[in-house]
Amino acid sequence: MATPSRRTGVVLLVAVVLLLIGVNVLAHRFDGVLAVMIVPAAAAVSVLVARAGGLGWRDLGMSRAELRAGIPFAVASVIVVAAIVSTAVAIPATREFFLSDRYDDTSEALLAAFVVIPLQTAIPEEVLFRGVLQGALGRIFGPMVTLVAGAVAFGLWHILSSTGLTAGNEGLSDVLGSGSLAQVAGIAGAVVATGAAGFVLGWLRQRTTSLLSPIALHWALNATGAIGAAVAWQVS
Repeated sequence: MATPSRRTGVVLLVAVVLLLIGVNVLAHRFDGVLAVMIVPAAAAVSVLVARAGGLGWRDLGMSRAELRAGIPFAVASVIVVAAIVSTAVAIPATREFFLSDRYDDTSEALLAAFVVIPLQTAIPEEVLFRGVLQGALGRIFGPMVTLVAGAVAFGLWHILSSTGLTAGNEGLSDVLGSGSLAQVAGIAGAVVATGAAGFVLGWLRQRTTSLLSPIALHWALNATGAIGAAVAWQVS
């Protein structure tokens, strides 16, 4: 029979997983303000659930000491990602993969990079996955199982958001086409890519013990991608 602490950990993990599934579905069923607020609100709720389930701020990577410790890694992540994306946009062969219809307007790309992405994606998703989910998994499993399970969950989280991926990206459309098989391939590719990213983000969280580190890397990957897309449209 499970010990009380382990039983509580299992209940917490199940609650977090169910919350993630429900939020993911709801976020893609609504439009407007409600759709924008669902994931950030869920992140706040998940922290309350985690705290009620016995996780401390250190378990979530959110203690003051851990947040301070993550600053050097956060700065380094932003610099490295910005350099890589800038190089990719400057090379014609890779530039076309940044030609996303979503960011063909510079003002919209900047708004996304500095407002929408940090507040709607990078911060709440890191709180949900590298903070609460990783904390809940770590209470029950070892480090490697925690990383793999978190990465798989993060990859599956992106299924619904990837349904129109190939249709809105010229580079991917040229490679995969635009039919149903291309859509499936695009979704599969997105799941694998985001799952791999989830593993790296989870490892960074474990390595630095700070949630700030994966937040910064997540923001850098998404934000520089948006800005890179705007630049790619301008120079193409």
